[in-house]
Amino acid sequence: MTNDHETRQSQLLSFLSDAAGPLRGEDLAKTLGVTRQVVVHDIALLRASGVDVVATPRGYYLARASLGRHREVLAVRHGVQQTGDELYTLVDHGILVVNVMVEHPVYGEISGTLRIESRLDVDQFLDKISRHHAHLLSDLTGGYHMHEVEFSHRVQLDKAVAALEARGIEVFP
Repeated sequence: MTNDHETRQSQLLSFLSDAAGPLRGEDLAKTLGVTRQVVVHDIALLRASGVDVVATPRGYYLARASLGRHREVLAVRHGVQQTGDELYTLVDHGILVVNVMVEHPVYGEISGTLRIESRLDVDQFLDKISRHHAHLLSDLTGGYHMHEVEFSHRVQLDKAVAALEARGIEVFP
């Protein structure tokens, strides 16, 4: 007989492969009849076996190559109150905000997966920050942070950078 964890991992992989977007750990746990912690453990085992499972605030998904898209790191600086302006500007220009990173003097690079690609995603991110009274990573570095961004055409990024600068958000080459 197959181990229960092997069966769950196979089911998880199937769910993630078929999903159009991220799947919440709570929903996966309910579907599988286990706790969320069991799902977290099974996801860790999948990762250890080489499966590229990405964890985001919106759930888990399988990393897939984005054909025809470009990635670049965008370094910026702004105050907390401009976070919404920054993210809305980027998504309004068709840019996917993959993650946020800061260079901490003690811990080195700290990053968090975002996968923000729409105004709804921005709203949900800002709401979650507010509800949990969470601090932004950029709070650790005086507003300096980086985003890995993904876009189809270079002109999208160029226009987004110009719009960010027009809003008083510093962008560094």
